[in-house]
Amino acid sequence: MSKVVIVGAGQAGVAAAARLRARGHGGPITLIGAEPAPPYQRPPLSKAYLLGQMEEDRLHLRSADWYADQKITLRLGQPVTAIDPAAQTVTVAGDRLDYDDLVLATGSVPRRLPAAMGGDLAGVYCVRSLADVDAMRPEFAPGRRVVIVGGGYIGLEAAAVAAKLGLQVTLIEAAPRILQRVASAETADHVRALHRAHGVQIREGVALDRLIGPGRVTAARLAGGQEIAADFVITGIGILPDTALAQAAGLAIDNGIATDAQGRTSAPHVWAAGDCASFPGRLGRMRLESVQNAVDQAELVADNILGEGRLYDPVPWFWSDQYDCKLQIAGLNTGHDRVVTRPGQDGAVSLWYFAGDRLLAVDAMNDPRAYMVGKRLIEAGRSPDPAALADPAMDLKALLR
Repeated sequence: MSKVVIVGAGQAGVAAAARLRARGHGGPITLIGAEPAPPYQRPPLSKAYLLGQMEEDRLHLRSADWYADQKITLRLGQPVTAIDPAAQTVTVAGDRLDYDDLVLATGSVPRRLPAAMGGDLAGVYCVRSLADVDAMRPEFAPGRRVVIVGGGYIGLEAAAVAAKLGLQVTLIEAAPRILQRVASAETADHVRALHRAHGVQIREGVALDRLIGPGRVTAARLAGGQEIAADFVITGIGILPDTALAQAAGLAIDNGIATDAQGRTSAPHVWAAGDCASFPGRLGRMRLESVQNAVDQAELVADNILGEGRLYDPVPWFWSDQYDCKLQIAGLNTGHDRVVTRPGQDGAVSLWYFAGDRLLAVDAMNDPRAYMVGKRLIEAGRSPDPAALADPAMDLKALLR
């Protein structure tokens, strides 16, 4: 049976390995991870794990016994240093491993502040890996001052944890508003109000000039010259697809490792999935940063390694937990020209995005029924009457009949 090597032991890498075994692939599978920790889920890092509500072993995607039972060889703490598509080999820890099919599930890397802006000062953290969060957890003591740079989901989730633990939190965002790139203004308004109700100071449209301190950060200086005192700083300024190995090997790069609709890269027998991969989608070439995409794309790649020839056409969904609010998003609101706000029970609300009469996306805050119904409608290509949606007396489930 053919040999499959998977580079990247995160959500996509593990999903690809599991799917291959579940679909009957009997050949060798080697899963290679640069981090020494067993493969783990990342979303709880900035939420339950940082809060101390989840132990490390609950982060693990699979038990150690599972890999042994499935005859999947794990090589952890051993980053791949080179790929040779012509020879069909990868180099890891001085070994050259040959493959029949190679899956690149290298994920993403955080954007970091440059040293010239104080990014190398002690007390400056990002939230990407288990090691990152373990390093910052001792900083979270009541009364301490944290400045969070970046108003995306990671920054806002870290702000929620810090506020819940009794810290003084200031979040700065250079864009005109929080969630500028990933959510609508209406959703941002709801999230902003939620944070301010918990005492978080949110500064929008304000750029960071630099972090300052004698070896360890003591303040954040804003572009206008104002300084905000800080005991530590968390940066959440986005992520980049990890394409270094693929680019060095000569693979096509286009907002990530470029794949076709079946997950193939520009090199024969090399596939890509997850945060690192871009694919042709409904809105042109797309790259999605979510657990759902990592799993679905990886399973599609596994199926296509086995010859199924499936095409990738996802309906994206995302979620974020902040305080007692669960934000669930189905679809992409790009191109919407109308937003219908639907109140739910006990302060819940959902926002429904339309282009003309076509439903594009739903943002649901503490309204799982609206999320479920909206997701199923989008998947089925069905669009409800926008006027009816605005009536809270209308039964949402009736839309599915």
